[in-house]
Amino acid sequence: MLPPQPAAAQDKTLNLYSARHYPSDEILYDTFTKVTGIKINRVDSDDAGIVARLRAEGSASPADVVLLVDAARMAAADAQGMFRPIQSAKLDAAIPPELRAARTAEGVTWTGFSTRARVIVYDPLRVKAEDVATYEQLADPKLKGLLCTRSGSHPYNLSLFATVIERLGDEKGQAWLNGLVANMARAPKGGDTDQIRAVASGECGVALTNTYYMARLVKSDKPEDRRVVERVRVVFPNQATTGTHVNIAGAAVARHTKNLGAAVQFMEFLSSPFAQTYFADGNNEYPAARGVKIDNPALKAFGGESFKADTIPLAVVAKNLTKVQQMLDRAGYK
Repeated sequence: MLPPQPAAAQDKTLNLYSARHYPSDEILYDTFTKVTGIKINRVDSDDAGIVARLRAEGSASPADVVLLVDAARMAAADAQGMFRPIQSAKLDAAIPPELRAARTAEGVTWTGFSTRARVIVYDPLRVKAEDVATYEQLADPKLKGLLCTRSGSHPYNLSLFATVIERLGDEKGQAWLNGLVANMARAPKGGDTDQIRAVASGECGVALTNTYYMARLVKSDKPEDRRVVERVRVVFPNQATTGTHVNIAGAAVARHTKNLGAAVQFMEFLSSPFAQTYFADGNNEYPAARGVKIDNPALKAFGGESFKADTIPLAVVAKNLTKVQQMLDRAGYK
């Protein structure tokens, strides 16, 4: 937790544009204000709404810090010049470089503060665990007619696909995407929770989802959700090779901030063990900071308390998103 700040900082207000809407985050904001005297004025929207607002406001934007919930979205906003590079020894010490934007001479533009794993959910009555142990196996013809996903163009899938293709290379990556399309049980639709339900109902045999969607079902008191959880199994892919793909919820200092000192303070606060616990556990995610653990029974219920994560830098993955979208188009992946 940060110590009280000098009196000169006591009357400042931090303008936060946030795509996170979790009750536990309120504790973070209140605590930051108590220990720094800096009030938080929050603007809530989804990722697209925040980016559109920043674009419309331009240099007149009052935003100081921006919170978004996907590396692809962070990278896209960064490419449009919406973030300001910063230097911070505290962030460098806390957050692994693979969970941050690539460093330049000016500093780092965006930083991940929580992670989620993209896992495979399968029907144990139709699919063997050893047949879905890796992302690459999802293109195996033995899974023909069994695979369900949300849109291939959704950032959650784009980030995963870009990671796999970075490993495989373009030629093998294109063949892999073609194989995914060939194995579809139906056209891509819905969100991650819909994919889990589709496996439980028998419509699909295997699907992709972020871990927190599964954790929400585990925590649910609804009988229908309990039946879904009992019906499916979860695999953390590529544990024997590259590790499971992880994505981030992250933050950046807005390009036209008028309050750089307070913005950097808030970014550093989010990397503290106290903030990491609330930032991650509030949405059944994982801390991004080194050495911080959370005790979340919902994640433990399907083996999510400890796994090998892919360490490929998300900044590298983000550079491939346009190319991957073109490859998806060639594969006919909707």
